[in-house]
Amino acid sequence: MRRVYRERAMALAGPRALLMQAAHPLAVSGLLAHTSALDEPYDRLARTAEVMSTIMFGTRAEANRVTRSVRAMHGRVKGSLKRPAGRYPAGKPYRASDPDLLLWVLYTLVDSAVVVYGKYVGTMSRAAQAELWDDYRIAGGLFGLRASDMPQTLSDFERYGREMLAGDELHVTDWARTRAREIVLEPPVPAALRPVVEAVNFITITLLPERIRGEYEFRALPPAWARRTIVSGGAEYVKRAVIPFLPERLRVVPAARAA
Repeated sequence: MRRVYRERAMALAGPRALLMQAAHPLAVSGLLAHTSALDEPYDRLARTAEVMSTIMFGTRAEANRVTRSVRAMHGRVKGSLKRPAGRYPAGKPYRASDPDLLLWVLYTLVDSAVVVYGKYVGTMSRAAQAELWDDYRIAGGLFGLRASDMPQTLSDFERYGREMLAGDELHVTDWARTRAREIVLEPPVPAALRPVVEAVNFITITLLPERIRGEYEFRALPPAWARRTIVSGGAEYVKRAVIPFLPERLRVVPAARAA
């Protein structure tokens, strides 16, 4: 986990993971669309990033401290769907501490990390992917998941992802299709940085699983073959001609340098 997330390029994994999380009606209601998160979405995302950074690069005591607070917050977040969403009827209860929802969030983080690292940083062997999942199982435990709540091996993890993407638990709601897209793809940045945001958005949309991209109705894009060619070509250039030659102060996140 530290070797992967020391790279600044891994910031590209966050928006993809968030849009995948929001594709689960109960997860988006419990973890993003809940009133407190909706009122201050960017504050919440910043706190989440700080928690994950502490888990990755802090001490075990620091990780225990921040995740204890997160578990307490999750315990207070509960409710029920106001309207039907895919397989879930109106009135379906949700709670942020639900192991099934936490597992989906964990999956999106790992899957996005593997995709983005492989595209923009370097080759990640299956052994390295398995190590990353083992580390995330430790992180999952800090958030309240039991070992039995999580896939045991990398193959089990991959099978879980295939089943989720092929099953009926995911459904991009109208709220996610509008508000979640705004939160993830239209952050409040100075006008001078809009071209950077648009470039990141193009990468985010292209790297989404086909099913989820379709449910968000991201239609104003080149054909699939053109998207893959553009992103793959740019990724190869970054991976081969940019990343290896960046000085550490530009390539590595400050928390990793401090650790």
